[in-house]
Amino acid sequence: MNLPANRPYQITDREYSQIQNLILDWTGISLGPNKRPLVIGRLGKRLRHYQLATFSDYLAHPLQRVPEERQVMIDLLTTNETYFFREPAHFEYVEQQILPHLKSRPVRAWSAACSTGEEPYTLAMVLANHLDQTDWSILATDINRTVLDIAQSGLYDLSAADKIPPRYRERYCLKGVRAKAGLMMIEPSLRDRIQFQPFNLQSDGSRLGQFDLIFLRNVMIYFNLETKRSLISRMVDRLNPGGFILVGHSETLNGLNPQLVMKKPSIYQKMCPKQR
Repeated sequence: MNLPANRPYQITDREYSQIQNLILDWTGISLGPNKRPLVIGRLGKRLRHYQLATFSDYLAHPLQRVPEERQVMIDLLTTNETYFFREPAHFEYVEQQILPHLKSRPVRAWSAACSTGEEPYTLAMVLANHLDQTDWSILATDINRTVLDIAQSGLYDLSAADKIPPRYRERYCLKGVRAKAGLMMIEPSLRDRIQFQPFNLQSDGSRLGQFDLIFLRNVMIYFNLETKRSLISRMVDRLNPGGFILVGHSETLNGLNPQLVMKKPSIYQKMCPKQR
């Protein structure tokens, strides 16, 4: 079948509902009615790729014919905005209120929806600058394998450095030359401290170990209440007693888990047993 390259696609209510249910089941993300144009635009590329006429024809691929298309579909529908030192008050709190108490032992942090990597690299700059000789490491995960490839490379457009404070930019960012002109590379010693790997937040994270800090920012806005409650329960299980979980400034964990105490809006601490 030869379809015109610029052919506009239409999606039926039934097809959109099926896509909503699949993405909810696979990722926990709730696609509202306002995401319909996004779904048409991004998945329409795949219809053209396979020379298909309808979204029903396409959905037979991730469900039956081409199992790897499921990950392609997830990647296309889960791309999120991020940048270095986003919501800087969080990093100021980490610097001033958390790290002074974590200098006597190894520190583990988790960037649980790391996207293209700006968040874990920002956190790495802060940890490296304030923990001196303390052993620390960061786990950075995302369900989207395309953005993880970008994150792991540690290469960004030079304009991305504009949001990095000069004291960090001068110490941890390298300006690309020759073939990498116009790019910025994160200092290799920082990249070596970060482990990037795919992870679905709907999965059991017990194999990941325990953490002192968990960044779960600007991802729960896509989840319904039941999914949020279940996710936070699993996250709390991964926190060491006294550990912190940070969410986006527009998000709240109030009422989702009795073990968490709000220290500031969007910053929560897991109570130690003696605090309960």
